[in-house]
Amino acid sequence: MSIDEQSWLRLAIALGIGLLIGIERERRKGEGPARSIAGIRTFAVAALLGAVSVMLGDEILLSVAVCGVMLLAAIGYYRSPEDPGLTTEIALLLTVLLGALAMRQPALAAGLGAGVAILLAARSRMHHFARKVLTEAEFNDALLLAAATLVVLPLIPDRYVGPYAAINPHVAWTIVILMMVIGAAGHIALRLLGPRYGLAIAGFASGFVSSAATIGSMGERAQQMPGLMGPAVAGAVLSTVATVVQMTALLAATSFDTLRALALPLACAGAVAVAYGAVFMVRTASEPVADSGAPGRAFSFRTALLFAITVTGVMFVSAAIVDWLGAAGLVPTAGAAGFADTHSIAVSIASLAAAQKISVSDATIPILVALSTNTVTKIALAVINGGSRYAMQVVPGLVLTIMAAWLGWLLTP
Repeated sequence: MSIDEQSWLRLAIALGIGLLIGIERERRKGEGPARSIAGIRTFAVAALLGAVSVMLGDEILLSVAVCGVMLLAAIGYYRSPEDPGLTTEIALLLTVLLGALAMRQPALAAGLGAGVAILLAARSRMHHFARKVLTEAEFNDALLLAAATLVVLPLIPDRYVGPYAAINPHVAWTIVILMMVIGAAGHIALRLLGPRYGLAIAGFASGFVSSAATIGSMGERAQQMPGLMGPAVAGAVLSTVATVVQMTALLAATSFDTLRALALPLACAGAVAVAYGAVFMVRTASEPVADSGAPGRAFSFRTALLFAITVTGVMFVSAAIVDWLGAAGLVPTAGAAGFADTHSIAVSIASLAAAQKISVSDATIPILVALSTNTVTKIALAVINGGSRYAMQVVPGLVLTIMAAWLGWLLTP
């Protein structure tokens, strides 16, 4: 049987996989009678065994080789004086299969081999994370988020139902997941970066997903942990900066003329939001931040569900207004839609301007109105979720930001 250059390369990849995994296992093999059954040589040979089996006998010989390795691994396991676990035995079996895979999909096999080696090498860190870092509440929240995303979401119908065909159950549940993800992002940033800067950075990043949801989530956290009031306010205000940046990018992609007409209002709004957020960042940096104590829950499912119900109700009202007023009611329609989301209605209006169905000047006011009504939603969420103390610090920044946007519109030539 002749072997071409491609086959030699794939054999080399299989050998590399075995050596890479084998080096990691060799470092943990131990000494004396208690040492593990396999090291660098065994893993390298096992990978080549899988590769050669595919070359000579395809699936049948590979099955025989796998069964043989399984038998030898089982004998070695039962002859061990202690219970060493099954990691090495399973890794050895997987190495045989990766060696076989390298003969057909070398890139995939190489990537998987590197991933297995990294996973094995991270044993101590993973054990420490699972046992010492991750709390029981955080683990339960992770399971809840996984179930909501991977189990419940695919089962919910993705179609508009109800009066005016305004309610989409799939979208509503996606909003619930969105709120949980934002809360989890803030929780992770808090754990990694500390309370002083973690929430501010998480707030800005989450604002690209939903500034309103971020403000509600930060308010919930400030209610649960009053010592994090300053960082939570900074994160809430900085999320409005992300709103302005995202609006600019969407308008640039949809209608550059509309963006040019709104350039000064957006610049003024962004400048005020940055300045107001910077004030709280400076205050947070200069003042001691109270210890938040135990990590607590990553998110509040009740808050996420309540937010989704609120947004769904606003969507229903918006659809009703569109049905009552028709296309003539562009401004009230934009205002009603803005209560739920400002970006989708802004893109819709900018698309009309790009298609020359409306003038650019006619597009600016509805977009600003949508920003204004969305600010009302943010204010309501700040009051409901964060309480009076949180709202008294967040609401002035929201009001000043939208006032700056309208002032920029008045100053636009």
